[in-house]
Amino acid sequence: MRFLLTCNVFLFLSFTPLLSEDFISKMEYAKMLYSNPRGIGCNKCHGEKAEGAIISKYISRGKEVTLSAPAITSVSKERFFQALTSQHKVMPTYFLTWQEIDSLYYYVSSEVKK
Repeated sequence: MRFLLTCNVFLFLSFTPLLSEDFISKMEYAKMLYSNPRGIGCNKCHGEKAEGAIISKYISRGKEVTLSAPAITSVSKERFFQALTSQHKVMPTYFLTWQEIDSLYYYVSSEVKK
């Protein structure tokens, strides 16, 4: 009897994850990641819909200079991965996993355009 009970509990626990839904959807995860991947979100520079934005304006050598982040909704997946895995003069390095980068690409290339 004890063996039968143990087997039933084991089977129940083994199949429960298959029947449950994810805690959050892929799009919810991607949106949260876009808003705050490692302390400062992509949205702070690239805009809420990845449309690009002006980061700052300043005077250099007597001329006004505009520092802006480009729109990233139409960037190829290869270019997107390359941009997030290399160092830049302005953009911070986030040390994201490949899965996180893929989720971010999914977000900016699909849902953000709506």
